[in-house]
Amino acid sequence: MTTFSHKLNEQIAYEFAASQQYIAIAVHYDAETLPQLAAHFYQQAVEERNHAMMMVQYLLDSGEKVVVPAVAAPQVDFADDVAPVALALEQERRVTAQISELAITAREAGDLVAEQFMHWFLQEQREEVSSMSALLQVMERLRDNIMLVEEYLAREAGGESPLEQGAPPAAGGAL
Repeated sequence: MTTFSHKLNEQIAYEFAASQQYIAIAVHYDAETLPQLAAHFYQQAVEERNHAMMMVQYLLDSGEKVVVPAVAAPQVDFADDVAPVALALEQERRVTAQISELAITAREAGDLVAEQFMHWFLQEQREEVSSMSALLQVMERLRDNIMLVEEYLAREAGGESPLEQGAPPAAGGAL
C-alpha cells in the first residue's frame, strides 16, 4: 500500500468520524426542537459520509486495499446551543489540514492522479470552513434568541452547491 493510500484510508476514518459528530450535533438540535439546525447538521453528516465513500471508490478504482475503520464515539453533550457549531468549525479546520496534507503527500510522491483527486476536497473544505464560520458568527450574535438562527437557516437554505456537480464518484453511488 502506498503512503498516499495508507493516509487516504486514515482520512476515511476521519470523514466517518466527522459524519458521526454531525449526527450527534443534529440530534442535540433535534432534541431542542430546532429543526433547521438539526436538518443542517443531518445534511452535513450525509456529506461527510459521502466524502468517505468517494475516497473508498478512489481506492477501489486504484486497486488499493480499503480499510473500513472503526471510529471513536462523538461528543454528545454541549454547554449551550452555540458550542456544537464551534465544535463543527474546529472539526472543519482540522479536516482541511488533513486534506492539505494528503494533497502534499500525493504531490511529493509525484502521483498527479491522487493530487488531482484531492483538489476537489480542497475546494470543498474552503467552502465548508467559510459556511461554518458564518454560521458560528450568526449563532454567537443571536445566542439569546436562537429562533432567529432557525429563520436565518430557512432563508439561506438553497439548492445544491455547484461544487457538488463536479464531485468524484462515491462507492455505492448516490445512496
